[in-house]
Amino acid sequence: MTQKIAELPTRSEATAARIVAAARGLFVASTYADVTTEMIARAAEVTKGGLYHHFASKEQLYFSMMLEDFERKRRLFGQAVCASGTCRDRLARLTRDFLELPDEERELARLVRRDINTFTGEKRDRLVRAYQQALPEQVESIIRDGIEDGELARGDARILSWSFVALVEVVIGEYADRVFGSTEARLDHVLGLFFEGAAAKPLKGTV
Repeated sequence: MTQKIAELPTRSEATAARIVAAARGLFVASTYADVTTEMIARAAEVTKGGLYHHFASKEQLYFSMMLEDFERKRRLFGQAVCASGTCRDRLARLTRDFLELPDEERELARLVRRDINTFTGEKRDRLVRAYQQALPEQVESIIRDGIEDGELARGDARILSWSFVALVEVVIGEYADRVFGSTEARLDHVLGLFFEGAAAKPLKGTV
């Protein structure tokens, strides 16, 4: 019983988590510049003083939120990197894991490009690096294995990884929802384009 009680978050930790959750929704809905600490405090149902007790500034809160999210994604997608199977199998697993995330968590991964010019120097570099480690570099690792195993044609694994990420982003959004509907349909489209391309297949019996 003592162990279970010890594992419960403290009141302070619960408040910090509530602030981060409120900030997440606001930052996804609006740009970094448009979100204020007043808005976050109101959404989290804390005073501004309570917010500043946990986070010294809006910037610190944003960084804490983003870095924690990227670390969770790095661990999640890393399971596909370490999995057995073909390059296609492992990319399918990673992509399915991404597509099945709640909408808000998927959108968080895209904030780094939308808001990145707000930051400079070491802070900017740290955000970009965390994003790269969470997603593109893991895709790159799988693609590099695919090239070495002869499953993919020789090419630059880094460029191919960014191309793959771009294909995945295309199947996210309201229009893609209407076209594809299901995760499996989106997944089939992305994998089909990446591995087979968009060219029409010749009919049987034709040259």
